[in-house]
Amino acid sequence: MDVSAALWQKSSFSGGNGGQCVEVATNLPRVIAVRDSKHQNGLALLVDPTEWQAFVSSVRRGELD
Repeated sequence: MDVSAALWQKSSFSGGNGGQCVEVATNLPRVIAVRDSKHQNGLALLVDPTEWQAFVSSVRRGELD
């Protein structure tokens, strides 16, 4: 899938020191794209939106700590 139109967002928890960050794009049709901010031209992980929401919910509930 072409992710060139992705609008990438970093977590608000990411520091401004160029550290290890994950970026997420939610504007693509039928998919959530996830990538490593240090490798912006590398591969992106594509995730089903329902599965992504389940993951985010689990993180928020502290189930994956």
